[in-house]
Amino acid sequence: MPSANKEGAPSYYLRVYEVVRRVPRGRVVTYGQVALLLGSPAAARATGYALHFLPEGSDVPWWRVVNASGGISLKGRGSAADFQRHLLEREGVAFDAEGKLDLRVYRWWPEG
Repeated sequence: MPSANKEGAPSYYLRVYEVVRRVPRGRVVTYGQVALLLGSPAAARATGYALHFLPEGSDVPWWRVVNASGGISLKGRGSAADFQRHLLEREGVAFDAEGKLDLRVYRWWPEG
């Protein structure tokens, strides 16, 4: 079981939040990319769980995390996927007819 901080959030989740907070407006990262940046390349699903359990009103820009094909992974949650797309489009991210964004254009990597 992952270690937890005093608020009960697993430490991996807190590290995910630190990475996602660094993603600038108009750029995205993938779940797997966040896991890779944290030294856990097989933890893409755990990255998704971390974002799913964000507290209401969090300052973490969760909408900047997409799947490996440049799509939005929120499914079966009503308009959540539409809301994520809206937030990304408001930041200047364009989607193609299949609802995918071009990771070659919008993917963010930290410098250094």
